[in-house]
Amino acid sequence: MLSKSAARAFFLSGTLLFGAVFIWLTVDTFQRIPAQTNAGDLNESVVRGKHIWEENNCMGCHTLLGEGAYYAPELTRVYDRRGPAFIAAMLKDPEAVYPGQRRMVKYDFNEEQISDMIAFFEWIGRMDLNGFPPEPTIGMAAAAIAIPGGERPQVFTQICTACHSLGGVGGTIGPALDGVGDRFDRGYLMRWITDPQAVKPGTQMPKLELTEEQRNEVVIFLSKQREAGL
Repeated sequence: MLSKSAARAFFLSGTLLFGAVFIWLTVDTFQRIPAQTNAGDLNESVVRGKHIWEENNCMGCHTLLGEGAYYAPELTRVYDRRGPAFIAAMLKDPEAVYPGQRRMVKYDFNEEQISDMIAFFEWIGRMDLNGFPPEPTIGMAAAAIAIPGGERPQVFTQICTACHSLGGVGGTIGPALDGVGDRFDRGYLMRWITDPQAVKPGTQMPKLELTEEQRNEVVIFLSKQREAGL
C-alpha cells in the first residue's frame, strides 16, 4: 500500500506525464491541419463557394463533413462521386435532372456562383479526413460484374448511373441501358446525348453540358452494350 507521499508523487508524475502527452498530441494535430485541409488550395473561388453554402442554408438539408441534416444526400465526396458536370446541372435546375423526383430548391445561381460552389466541393473532397466518409458497400459486388465494353467511363459512372442502370447497378428513373447497343446505332446515341429534346420533344432526360470528349466516351461505351449471347 502506498504511503501518502508516494501516492502524491504518483499522482503528480502521472498528471504531468499525461498532461505533456495531451499537449503534444494537440500541437501535432494543429500542425497537421494545413496539409490535411489543403489550406494552400483555399483560393477566392472556394471561399465564395463556402459563403454561398452558408447563405443559402444548404446544411439545412445536406450533410457536409459530418455536420448538417439528413434530408438530402451527403456531399463531402460529391465532387468525386458525381463530378462537376452533374453538380452544375443540379445547381442550375434540380427538377430538370430529376423530373418529379427532387424537392431541392432552384436558387437561380449564375455561372460564376455555380463555378464557386463546384470549387468549394472539390476543395472539400480533397481533404484528408482519415477515411471519412467510408466507401459504400451496397452494390459493390454487382458493380464488379464484367459487362461488355470494358471499364465504365468516369462520366458514365458519375452522371448516367444517377438515372439509368447497367448490369443491375444505377438508378431507376430512366430505362436500363443493358443491350442499348443492339437497339440504337452510334449516330442516334450521339444525337440523344447531345440534345434529348431535339430527338424526342417532352422527354424527361435533361440536356447535360458534356464536352465532346465525354459524349464520345459514353457513346462508344454504350454502343458496345449487347444482349447476352449476341
